[in-house]
Amino acid sequence: MRITVLGCSGSVVGPDSPASGYLLTEPDTTPIVIDFGGGVLGALQRHADPGAVDVLLSHLHADHCLDLPGLFVWRRYHPSPPVGRALLYGPTDTAERMGAASSPEGGEIDDISDIFDVRQWVDGQTIQLGALTVQPRLVCHPTESYGMRFTDRDGVTFAYSGDTGICDAVIELARGVDVFLCEASWTHSPDRPPKLHLSGTEAGQIAARAGVGELLLTHIPPWTSREDVISEAKAEFDGPVHAVVCNETIDITRR
Repeated sequence: MRITVLGCSGSVVGPDSPASGYLLTEPDTTPIVIDFGGGVLGALQRHADPGAVDVLLSHLHADHCLDLPGLFVWRRYHPSPPVGRALLYGPTDTAERMGAASSPEGGEIDDISDIFDVRQWVDGQTIQLGALTVQPRLVCHPTESYGMRFTDRDGVTFAYSGDTGICDAVIELARGVDVFLCEASWTHSPDRPPKLHLSGTEAGQIAARAGVGELLLTHIPPWTSREDVISEAKAEFDGPVHAVVCNETIDITRR
């Protein structure tokens, strides 16, 4: 497995990065884009053909999905349009809500079934995408939100937290994985809203409790200190810790 960071800015597009989006590639597997926030379509064009990817959405907050209407245009109106439909996995009402975002008229829903086979996540129910097994887990966030765990044919594992507060599900999602890509939106101050996002401290605690091989931090907003989040995580987890940056590529191997 290989992850290319298309965007990693938390909550909004940042000055140096699109919002959330990650390109996952694996031999014998259609390229996968995990989340599709603002600016991701442009970044994707540097690394892959946008008409040849499947999409997995963790949840339907704008910073994780609202560049998708641009991909709808790409698949429909490109001079050499892709053949067939791509897969789109997401939470309940993904087709309707993305269709509403794409529709040129208020109160209408753009029927995207011509370009995407839209399927709904079921908590804990694995799916097979080429050479990868994917397990979604419902995590703690104000809207229906899923983390994802990926396993290749050699047993190498990668997990993505999605957006979550600290909860048992995200710890189990990350249990023993080689690489854990985890949101860390805040520093660990007592006045943070509960059950919304993780601090650097909490990301490090999850990594330590789950016994991951390497912790990658992401979803750091422009107003949060990257250095402070990294320091918090390192204080809790004694393995490798790194905050990802846009256009970075990480090979997922046994750690």
